[in-house]
Amino acid sequence: MATPPEQPSRPSYGYQPGTNFDFARLPIPGNAEFVVYLIVMIIVSIIALASKRYNVDGWIHTTEWLTAAYLISRGIAKASRVLEQ
Repeated sequence: MATPPEQPSRPSYGYQPGTNFDFARLPIPGNAEFVVYLIVMIIVSIIALASKRYNVDGWIHTTEWLTAAYLISRGIAKASRVLEQ
């Protein structure tokens, strides 16, 4: 039997397994900052319910600052993953 002639090699495009391209990866679902945020919010809520001096106004004020800090930390984390091209 005759073997078929070899085709000339063409450059391949796109992602090839085993190559070392620098490409953006999707983050793993969830993050440590959100878990810490939830735990702190639960603790602050329990304190607000149990305390006579720390009322709803204090809880709302604390929630505002914690949420702002969380959003800033997520912005810094995402900004560090920007790929320069």
